[in-house]
Amino acid sequence: MDYTLVKHRFRNSVKDVQTLPGADTDSDHNLLFAEVRTRLKTIIRFHNSRPRLDLEKLYGQRQRVQDTLEEKIGAIECESGNVEVQWKSIKECVLDTISDLVGKVEKRARKPWITQ
Repeated sequence: MDYTLVKHRFRNSVKDVQTLPGADTDSDHNLLFAEVRTRLKTIIRFHNSRPRLDLEKLYGQRQRVQDTLEEKIGAIECESGNVEVQWKSIKECVLDTISDLVGKVEKRARKPWITQ
């Protein structure tokens, strides 16, 4: 009777079942006490990751990227005393420059999808 109360998926996790006597009800049912050990599955969530940059192109165009970054960072006005605003503007300059000049790495298939 104890297995009829547990869904089929969790039947292996039921370790011990006992009846509790003395229920003060006018019913023919007995209360059951069950020990269940279940491990919940960990859910892997992928966060928005940064695009992978092509480092070979970056090393090849090192001087051009450096000059462009120096120009853009030098043009940023440091009037505001807020560090967060300054950091966001520097970060945007670096990411924009690298994405424009270098680009992302294209994903390569490990093996061909359709063979001859």
